[in-house]
Amino acid sequence: MQANVMTADTMPLHKWIDIAFGLAVMGTVGVLIGLITGGGLMPVAIAVGLAMGGVIGYLGGRRFLVSILIGSVLGGALAWLVAGTERISVGAGAGAAMGGFLGVQISMLLDIRAARKAQSEPADPSSVGDRRGA
Repeated sequence: MQANVMTADTMPLHKWIDIAFGLAVMGTVGVLIGLITGGGLMPVAIAVGLAMGGVIGYLGGRRFLVSILIGSVLGGALAWLVAGTERISVGAGAGAAMGGFLGVQISMLLDIRAARKAQSEPADPSSVGDRRGA
């Protein structure tokens, strides 16, 4: 019995792009967390961020990663406008956390909407309204 394992040769290009995107986004979040917590924990925060980003990218969490990226940029920009350049990393980290939370909630709502839409559609569209035999 062979295991259904994808090797690097057979993995599609979009999967590699998702993994690289996850590494970039979550690695950046790890750097921001490392800046906030202090220099000693910087390597740990970066390593955890990279590991999580690779896994999230591999699992196809593109919407989640985009929401984190948007939250990070908006949070950093808002912190820059409100508190100045010394607080950009704090605002970006908080924005990334809020973006991730909102991304999960929006994704869940979109999945529920798609499930309801699929449930309300008839199973076989060609049989609807076709009552010649009756």
